[in-house]
Amino acid sequence: MLMLRRSFLAVAAALCALTAGAENAKVKVGFIALPSHAPNFLAKERGFYAGEGLDAELVPFQAAQAMAVAIASGDIDFGVTAVSGGLLNLAARGDSVRIFGGALTEAKDTPGHVLLASKAAFDAGLKSPKDLDGKRFAITTQGSSFAYMGAQIARQEGIAIKPMALNTMPAIAAALQAGKVDATVAQPAFAADWVAQGAAVEIGRVADFLPDYQVTVLFTSAKRAQDNPQSLAAFRRGFAKGAALYNAALVDKSLSETEVAAVVADVHRYVFVDKPEAEAARLIQAGAMRVSPDAALNRADVLKQVQWFKDEKLVPDALDGNALLVD
Repeated sequence: MLMLRRSFLAVAAALCALTAGAENAKVKVGFIALPSHAPNFLAKERGFYAGEGLDAELVPFQAAQAMAVAIASGDIDFGVTAVSGGLLNLAARGDSVRIFGGALTEAKDTPGHVLLASKAAFDAGLKSPKDLDGKRFAITTQGSSFAYMGAQIARQEGIAIKPMALNTMPAIAAALQAGKVDATVAQPAFAADWVAQGAAVEIGRVADFLPDYQVTVLFTSAKRAQDNPQSLAAFRRGFAKGAALYNAALVDKSLSETEVAAVVADVHRYVFVDKPEAEAARLIQAGAMRVSPDAALNRADVLKQVQWFKDEKLVPDALDGNALLVD
């Protein structure tokens, strides 16, 4: 009898293991090693994705465009990135990508992207956004979120800037330090460092010009959105739990020091990995920015961005912004 019971328990355990494995669908999730991608890291490290039935593998990328291409080709399943010309052009070429949730957002009550003048330009009179007229404004690439932010600031100030594409953040930092560009925008962690190093001076905040700007979004392939919508909902729920923990720990600062330290340690597994723990912790906390509660998507703002890309002839007029967004 005892032997039969042991055999039964062994079979039951094996069946449970098989069932658990079947429930956890393997998915690949693209990320960029920035503090603002922390909800993604926390969802993985704290088991939020697993709790939603997803066995998530996080895949690093250096740029948003490469991540969008990987989604369209099926090399990864989900991504978190800014709305960009590259992403929208993939959508315009056919049913390639879909946006189904919100991530990073600009909010006036919390730190966000900072408008910076190079120290040389500041000393020469660039003291405010209005003084950007005719100045060299560093962006990563044409059609990037940097280009969008710069253009919106210029439009609201009634001025014209000279965008200079430098591709990477290190290149922008070096150009600011050398006085080869006059201004740029940067996430708060980078901005604080560049100011501390004497390379730049803060002259404004992007949130003052673009309140509720939906900086980054959750996206996937059109095929997955059509064939497996439940996986989108599961991913969004897992990401939203990571966002709630991130906002509580680093934005609202409503958790204990011990809890905050644990969150920072989880994020450090993916961000500033070449830096000592104390230095990484400082940068991660300095880089905290609001993430949309419940991963809610600001549809109106995304459609506004799509229209700007059309107006600038960076994406085809035929692109249907509403078809790009899925609930």
